[in-house]
Amino acid sequence: MTICRRLLIRPGGVGDCILSLPALKYLRADYTEIWVPSPVVPLIGFANAVVPLSSTGIDLVGVGDVETPLVLVKRLRSFHSIVSWYGANRAEFRDSLSRLGLPCEFHQALPPANYAGHAVDFFAGQVAAPPGSIPRIHSQASARRDSIVIHPFSGSKRKNWPLDRFRELAVRLPYPVEWIAGPEEEFSDALRFENLGVLAAWISGARLYIGNDSGITHLAAAVGQRTLALFGPTAPETWAPRGESVTVLHSNPLHALSVEEVLAAANRLLGWHSF
Repeated sequence: MTICRRLLIRPGGVGDCILSLPALKYLRADYTEIWVPSPVVPLIGFANAVVPLSSTGIDLVGVGDVETPLVLVKRLRSFHSIVSWYGANRAEFRDSLSRLGLPCEFHQALPPANYAGHAVDFFAGQVAAPPGSIPRIHSQASARRDSIVIHPFSGSKRKNWPLDRFRELAVRLPYPVEWIAGPEEEFSDALRFENLGVLAAWISGARLYIGNDSGITHLAAAVGQRTLALFGPTAPETWAPRGESVTVLHSNPLHALSVEEVLAAANRLLGWHSF
């Protein structure tokens, strides 16, 4: 009996990759290998192998006169099916794979600007998966004291609720706050995690997560944590995290969102009366 070997190539930010998880999982074959950005590798538990994109040499395909490395060609030819969100907009990349006779199917890495639905459903529809799925990341919660996790940053300053309001909110919340930040985000009080799998387990052990429109907010929702997501210029109907315990507050501009509104929403998620 022939074993179907399938390769899935998914570039993008942490949030984009998390929103793609239902589509990727739907495409599982007898053997499934997934190539993703390095930070996302520890978040995928349903594949036979998960490989950092940067280690594959795929970025050399279709670049000028550079010949595709033979070791990469051999590796790609070992798959019966290749589904790629990488290189969909690069004709030279697609042509190079076509000349190699590789069975590759390409999909756009992001929904078009006029897309009216949710990104999870857009990615699912690309591969004929059913709509309405919730991205899931299975993680063993870390045991620690009751706390609320706040990540006050994102990939764009336009998507950040003012830091002074996060600080005011933290003082008024009914549990201690533990701050987190990325390696390049300046915040002296924050904890930092090199491994997103470890961060996922750490977040899942808290009472509540509060954050902006960011990949870490999608991570919190995907591990099943109660999540309060603050959205500004980005359309939440397309990009909000999905989950049974997710609440989204939307205001554009985001600084129009008051501390009182965020506090009330947080207290509702915690089962506290607003005060």
